[in-house]
Amino acid sequence: MGGSRKLGRVRRLVVKVGSGLVTAAGTGAVPERIGALAGEIASVREGRHVVLVTSGAIATGMARLGLGGRRPRSIPDTQAAAAVGQSALMWQYEAAFGRHGIPVGQVLLTAQDIGDRARYLNAKNTLLALLLFGVLPIVNENDTVAVEEIKVGDNDNLSALVASLIDADLLVLLTDVDGLYTDDPTVNARAKKLDTVDAVTDEIARMARDRADGVSVGGMVTKLQAARKAAAAGVPMVIAGGREPGVLRRLLAGEPVGTYFAPKADRLAARKRWIAFAVPPQGRLTVDAGALAALTQHGKSLLPSGVVEVEGDFSSGEVVAVVGGSGHREFARGVVNFDAAELRKIRGVKTKEIEARLGYKSFDEVIHRDNLVIL
Repeated sequence: MGGSRKLGRVRRLVVKVGSGLVTAAGTGAVPERIGALAGEIASVREGRHVVLVTSGAIATGMARLGLGGRRPRSIPDTQAAAAVGQSALMWQYEAAFGRHGIPVGQVLLTAQDIGDRARYLNAKNTLLALLLFGVLPIVNENDTVAVEEIKVGDNDNLSALVASLIDADLLVLLTDVDGLYTDDPTVNARAKKLDTVDAVTDEIARMARDRADGVSVGGMVTKLQAARKAAAAGVPMVIAGGREPGVLRRLLAGEPVGTYFAPKADRLAARKRWIAFAVPPQGRLTVDAGALAALTQHGKSLLPSGVVEVEGDFSSGEVVAVVGGSGHREFARGVVNFDAAELRKIRGVKTKEIEARLGYKSFDEVIHRDNLVIL
């Protein structure tokens, strides 16, 4: 937890704001707060490309529909609130950034847009095109159509995926707390704010306190998940207080604002980042101790002989989780060369026996090391 901040020259910046910073319970979007945020971003935008990931559409729609302060329980009600709130929230952003001469464009994403490789690349190209046109993209999950199966789930993780998508130099999560603390500072006066986190270890993860207030989905747990994704993509991340005046300007000037999460030195390649974080696993493979060692210590491919158990119903070319060791924890993800039915027939056998079991042999490896990511 020592380390030092290494921001360098930030040319591409992703800023994520939570519902609590731009909305109020019962009233929805707050023009004064959105105006202040627009001023913050405008003050650091010269010479930089900025993407804003925003929450607040559902809270705004709830207010417009008179639903009170509690988030709707049904999917149709939530989607209706999102549909009403998206346009109202974007109108506020367009007005606020318009006062600074900054055009904005709305980009709505679902997990399907990120999990499908072609759509993932299309989303990337759209965002980069908007930036080249001088437009500030405003990204949110498409809650008007997203159901559980196609949801990213929260905008903390979405912002990390967007930062990876556009190869950002920095991800900033603006929230109602000014960083990560050793304990909940609202109940423990001795809790200390961490300046720098070199890696999100299990010890760091235990410090998180997820808080649900009926409107906001993300808590510190999802922010640490975002930190892991950003770190693997080689993107530094900062959690900072969104109500602090000049927070972005001070941060980019090198002041020790918020909590800084260092990126990994061995940045994953773009395709491996997509495999590791953008695609929900469609199944699970349990491997034996020999395969675990071969994959994690020797950079080998996964062979049928190392597969102990096959779970799920997946096709060849889909991403699966790989688990093993004590507790059967997930330690890798990869693109499989066989479907689930084929794998159940060849699990535990040697490569030379594949053809005898299946009647054909298209691959030697279950997952080739080029399509495997150690998490």
